[in-house]
Amino acid sequence: MLPTDFDLLTQIGQGNQDALMALYGRYSSLVYSLALRTLRQPALAEEVTQDVFVKVWQQPQRWDPELGQFSSWLLTITRNAAIDRLRREQRHQTVEMDPPPASTPANNPELDHPLWYDGQVLRRLLYELPDEQRLLIELAFYQGYTHRELAERLNLPLGTVKTRLRSGMQRLRSLWEAVAESENP
Repeated sequence: MLPTDFDLLTQIGQGNQDALMALYGRYSSLVYSLALRTLRQPALAEEVTQDVFVKVWQQPQRWDPELGQFSSWLLTITRNAAIDRLRREQRHQTVEMDPPPASTPANNPELDHPLWYDGQVLRRLLYELPDEQRLLIELAFYQGYTHRELAERLNLPLGTVKTRLRSGMQRLRSLWEAVAESENP
């Protein structure tokens, strides 16, 4: 039987590097994918992934199982670390760059596609969802994970994954309908 996240964190607290490697094996791709979505640079996402697991190694007691799932806590740390890194990178940019040319259908064929605007609205609305729901929707619909794969990867009960996905989709639909109503009164 595989050790639980709690078991692994207890072992990490005792200095067990194998426990850290087991936890890394379980969650590194998830942490990396969230960091990459935030930073959009593979090298920076790799650094953030490493930083997150160093934090786990240094302070495994920071996770409180009474406050939620380990995976949710880990993704919160990842999101915060990625945002901090993004801010740090933006502060260190010393070269002023010219703004990109205005996108028009003439110089950007994507804008000519009738669904381009809908895609932009959907992307904005996704960020109005709670992180747990948005992450599941992105993993399921953009990366093709099944419910069972999501449950295993996030170490969540299958029912929780299904409920969060359904709730997220219902919320997304109501946000979408509100936008449609406001554009077509």
